[in-house]
Amino acid sequence: MDRPPDRPEVPPWAVDPPAKGYDRRLVELVHPPDWVNPEPRGRYHLVALGAGTAGLVAAAGAAGLGARVALVERGLMGGDCLNVGCVPSKGVLRAARGWQDAREAADRFGGPPAVGEGDFDAAFRRMRRLRADLATHDSAERFRDLGVDVFLGHGRFTGPDTVEVDGRRLRFRRALVATGGRPAVPPIPGLREAGYLTNETVFDLKERPPRLAVVGAGPIGCELAQAFARLGSDVVLLDLAEQVLPREEPEVAAIIQAALVRDGVRLELGVEIQGVERDGGERTVRFRRGATAGEVVADQLLLAVGRAPNVEDLGLEAAGIASGRKGVEVDDRLRTSNRRVYAAGDVASRYQFTHVADAEARIVVENALFAGRKKASGLVVPWCTYTSPEVAHVGMTAAEARARGRGVDTLDVPLAGVDRARLDDEAEGLLRVHLEAGSDRILGATLVSAHAGESIGELTLAITAGLGLGRLAAVIHPYPTQAEVIRKAADQWRRGKLTPRVRRLFDLWFRLLG
Repeated sequence: MDRPPDRPEVPPWAVDPPAKGYDRRLVELVHPPDWVNPEPRGRYHLVALGAGTAGLVAAAGAAGLGARVALVERGLMGGDCLNVGCVPSKGVLRAARGWQDAREAADRFGGPPAVGEGDFDAAFRRMRRLRADLATHDSAERFRDLGVDVFLGHGRFTGPDTVEVDGRRLRFRRALVATGGRPAVPPIPGLREAGYLTNETVFDLKERPPRLAVVGAGPIGCELAQAFARLGSDVVLLDLAEQVLPREEPEVAAIIQAALVRDGVRLELGVEIQGVERDGGERTVRFRRGATAGEVVADQLLLAVGRAPNVEDLGLEAAGIASGRKGVEVDDRLRTSNRRVYAAGDVASRYQFTHVADAEARIVVENALFAGRKKASGLVVPWCTYTSPEVAHVGMTAAEARARGRGVDTLDVPLAGVDRARLDDEAEGLLRVHLEAGSDRILGATLVSAHAGESIGELTLAITAGLGLGRLAAVIHPYPTQAEVIRKAADQWRRGKLTPRVRRLFDLWFRLLG
């Protein structure tokens, strides 16, 4: 299969024109222009195709244990997370939150009034500087120093146990496909002609778009729509779904919708996009909601409608590796149809998160090199959408639990009842915990708060270790912290145990005590 069109192996800003400033520094670390690939060293214990999170973690782990490891990357080492995903997006989100805090300081806290429009370019330069700083962890030189043979170039399987990179043949005992994914592009009439941004290009902006249309109200769309609105763009967010964050429960999504609207994002939900037209620098997005037609005019159009796995032009057929629309097909131990080859990360996983790619890479090292029997289904996976407030989730929703035949008891604890949240003026949100009916076993939880991503780990640990909510009631939290909401949920469950019969027994006890 051919590689998708219009998607160069190295981003245009990295090579033409030559990268400048922080971008040049980034490229010199993660795809050095003068890099010389080593001569292959016999038969490798592990060849990792792709130097994103899964490939990097597996290569470093295996080399650290003494294995001969080769790491192949055709683009920028660090993958999406470092270059066009987690790192740049969170840098921009933090800047946007700082701008919003400055605007609101006078009304919320009696602070000095903010004046001026802010320096968009300075905010993005900060992001690029931090990205270049963090790139040292994923650099070609660092991995060479770890004992990994780093090959920069396009790698393809040429047989069941061989990979070729720029004319060099790498033989392996085990291999890992970790080529990641890319932004999905829907078949909207006129879209390609009009031009669009994705997460791979939006962080290249040097000027703030006065008007921005965002297609897709999932995590990436919501995060960036809110960020650009806070940075001063007029933003419209469009989606076929009737709510933002369609994977979240309606009550949770409603909190985020209200926050987006408050920050100036116009929502066009439940709409089907009919086409895009361009006239000079303007792009017109035409849509329909039932029988009603509408349109949005914007200077830039950002697509955030999901991901597609990078399975093209890898020679998978030559290696006997099966793949489909969702990527490389793997079993629960992350083995492909070629038992010598494993796959991990966005190219094969239903959970497309950096931390899942990391966890799956560790499973691969154990299973591939040491005959381990770890299963991906055993992972307890939290995730977080970094809007303001954040939405963090782990485990099952109530609907998912009931679909599996499980009875569910649900506890809701509003953040307004947490002292620290009110003192911080961040009381918008809630903790929702789903328990096995009649017990304190945690099936799943969703937390909406300013620091939900930092707090969900306690509930993730509880599910992983099989700790019930009753055990969490004994955990002492510093006062005041927003994480106290978890103790409040545990206390609420305990109070529910005080049935009328139990109360009568307590009354009898205290009467006996006199």
